[in-house]
Amino acid sequence: MSRRLEKVPMGLGEVLYESGRHVDHVYFPADCIVSLLYVLENGASAEIAVVGNEGVVGVSIFMGGETTPSRAVVQSAGSAYRLPGQMIKDEFIRGGAMQHLMLRYTQSLITQMAQTAVCNRHHSVDQQLCRWLLLSIDRLPTPEITTTQELIASMLGVRREGVTEAAGKLQKAGVIRYRRGHISVLDRPRLEAMSCECYEVVRRETARLLPIVAPH
Repeated sequence: MSRRLEKVPMGLGEVLYESGRHVDHVYFPADCIVSLLYVLENGASAEIAVVGNEGVVGVSIFMGGETTPSRAVVQSAGSAYRLPGQMIKDEFIRGGAMQHLMLRYTQSLITQMAQTAVCNRHHSVDQQLCRWLLLSIDRLPTPEITTTQELIASMLGVRREGVTEAAGKLQKAGVIRYRRGHISVLDRPRLEAMSCECYEVVRRETARLLPIVAPH
């Protein structure tokens, strides 16, 4: 399959899939982050998971479906490797190590989705932002995120003003540095301390299921 991998640029805000559309390719992020979103009829959206260099975008194609119920949007620009969906589906059907790894990754993704739903319902915007930042930098080669507050607000399903206020608190505390379109995490231990337990639940399950690619 490696001969068919195609490296492609991933622009900030680029939509890879729309919900309900046919999935033609799967993507393996290299140094970008892709957000999986559920979109309501009125246009409102909320993130259900993030995918980076630990995973694959397009799991529905090898889990038995040809379409995806979520929208996939690039939330931090970079690059990814793209593979025809039918090729990875055929490889999955053969079984073996590839199938085993994909099933374990899908289980970790389901855990992240469930924990994100709990977090969005029960925790503050400040805590949600900390969780989001930690999950994002875990899936990037460096603690630098190329994104915007508007996009973060869309991911979290909150008002932009709430993200601006929460990010301002973190910057004032010396935890992050924010410049237009760019966030640098300066104090990871403190960011972890300010986050809710949801981040640790996802991190621990990822480490259990995917020890080779697990962050920290």
